[in-house]
Amino acid sequence: MKKNIFYLIILLCFGCSQNKAKQNNSRQSNELINESSPYLLQHAYNPVDWKPWSEKAINEAKSQQKLMIISIGYAACHWCHVMEKESFENDSIAKLMNEKFINIKVDREERPDVDQVYINAVQLMTGSAGWPLNCITLPDGKPIFGGTYFTKKQWQKILVDISNLYETNPDKVVSYANQLTKGINETSLISFNDEEVEFKERTIQEWVNQLSEQFDFEYGGQKNAPKFPMPDYLNFLMKYNYYFKNNDIDNFLNLTLEKMSFGGIYDQIGGGFSRYSVDEKWHVPHFEKMLYDNAQLVSLYSNAYRQTKTENYKTIVYETLSFIERELYNSKGGFYSSLDADSTNENDELEEGVYYTWQSEELKSILKEDYSLFKDYYSIQSSMVWENNNYILNKSRDNKTFSQDNNIDINTLESKIKSWKTLLLKHREKRDKPRLDDKILTSWNALMIKGYLDAFKAFNEQEYLDIALKSANFIKNNLIGSEGELYHNFKKGKTSVKGFLEDYAIVISSFIDLYEITENKSWLEISKSLTEYSISKFYNSENGMFYFTESNLTSAIDRKTEIVDNVIPSSNAFMAENLFKLGHYFFDEGYNGKSSQMLKNILPTIKKNPSSYSKWLSLYLNYSQPFYELAISGKGSKEKLQELFSYYIPNILVSSSKENSDLPLLQNKYVEDETLIYVCTNGVCKLPVNSIGKALKQIIK
Repeated sequence: MKKNIFYLIILLCFGCSQNKAKQNNSRQSNELINESSPYLLQHAYNPVDWKPWSEKAINEAKSQQKLMIISIGYAACHWCHVMEKESFENDSIAKLMNEKFINIKVDREERPDVDQVYINAVQLMTGSAGWPLNCITLPDGKPIFGGTYFTKKQWQKILVDISNLYETNPDKVVSYANQLTKGINETSLISFNDEEVEFKERTIQEWVNQLSEQFDFEYGGQKNAPKFPMPDYLNFLMKYNYYFKNNDIDNFLNLTLEKMSFGGIYDQIGGGFSRYSVDEKWHVPHFEKMLYDNAQLVSLYSNAYRQTKTENYKTIVYETLSFIERELYNSKGGFYSSLDADSTNENDELEEGVYYTWQSEELKSILKEDYSLFKDYYSIQSSMVWENNNYILNKSRDNKTFSQDNNIDINTLESKIKSWKTLLLKHREKRDKPRLDDKILTSWNALMIKGYLDAFKAFNEQEYLDIALKSANFIKNNLIGSEGELYHNFKKGKTSVKGFLEDYAIVISSFIDLYEITENKSWLEISKSLTEYSISKFYNSENGMFYFTESNLTSAIDRKTEIVDNVIPSSNAFMAENLFKLGHYFFDEGYNGKSSQMLKNILPTIKKNPSSYSKWLSLYLNYSQPFYELAISGKGSKEKLQELFSYYIPNILVSSSKENSDLPLLQNKYVEDETLIYVCTNGVCKLPVNSIGKALKQIIK
């Protein structure tokens, strides 16, 4: 590329996460006023003539031959709102943007398909990316420049330089855009792997050895900062260690789970996790709380409890679900998306973390004679002060150690902790709360269903199953269309975006889990129906993978195939796991073949960076290690199920019924007045037994 293009690419990739101050309703609104997304509505009174992502907006750019600015963020994104305040609310900047560009605002959570295309473009241009994501494109959507947060001065220079270049030398700009778009398209290429592949135990061990080089054995998680919890990555390691029982990995997992739950990333008063920690000690969080993080962390800590029976893990699950029900739960059964990092301080200004932090004098006045003990328990000391004399509550010891160190009875201590949390939560709720993003996203709700189901397995709390069922029925009744299609979003009784592969994949996964627990085969049948729809609308028969979109959905330049496991595992990894399970449930070799082919296709990519493919690695374990189907038939099946669920056994799927059933795994297994358990491999079963203990002896070696 020519130097006069490259100098524009400013490498400024900050992270993201936060909110904005009050709308200036004295201004005239732009087209975003008609949208349902809270993030887009936050920008509805900017002087920038924002438009939502649509065919209409792109056609307008083409007809006027104007460059487009595609600005992408989300409601809880701090730096998104900083840039809005500095640039997008500035009249002179807005005038420049309106004269020279067609300006499009995108909620990345509502349109992940658009986000995938342009974040990939910025990564190719700069080497990294984040939100806010600001991309300047040709009228047809092909990117020519991108970055994340820019100061007002930087952004003004970028707008002037690029618009001048496009006017004076458009051929160079178009040439660059075409080359970049070609690179973007090539990153989506996944080849059909027709080689014979043997899924070997040694291979997965080598990959985990690579992963272990990044383990932080002092503070947990991966080395360096910022630190993200990455629950699926930790779930994979837990599953791996079920087979290989490596003490170093076991210690790393327990350390990580403990340090995260002790740190400021966990809301010590109200429960729930922030998105990430800015430091390596999990001390200072980026304070936004996302539904998808907390859903997966509930599953993680529930699974860890089933394996270790560590009481702290139970506390974390109970408190996090209390937070979800208090702050993010819709009474009709849906879950809202997020809480912002910012809230209004005493000066009526937005401030990050002000809702969650405390000053020592304030704590003294609330806790009175208990303050001294509280101060020690939550590390209120000069070395831990954060900003403006505020403290983020952190623990340094577990309750047992603390009680011994302070010569206090453990029951007395735990009673005090409960009282402290009640007092401080009541006091905190008098503050202005962080802004709520109240859109309901199908895939994130499905993750939350899985979280509640994993909590039910671990703790047998009927309320958790009831909430999971209510949410699943909410999806079934509101987000599945008449043709069997899914929708991605729901707000005020309406859907506006057709479902993406992630919606299908995670809903299928959650409904399979729901069948396992409830024995209601209708959930399994809906999973199969959604899988068939996905194959007919998303499947790429040339390479054996799934596209992210059913159609281009006006994504302009590329139809992505999502394979990388980020904080949320990739939609293709979820689909491969679903096909594996459904192949076993229905004895369907077509499903099994698609699943194994998808994994084979990804193997060359996994070798380069296994840490980015944790869900795929988990599926690899299913193929390289023993995997079992459990069929439980008879009047006592529910009781047997609950006993089974109290154990952490990641290499099984369960089909059960108290009555005779026509499901393949249960056919010809019902015996009146008996409850029998069959341990099977690929449909071939051992002799039945009448207790979970005896069945486990056939599984656990």
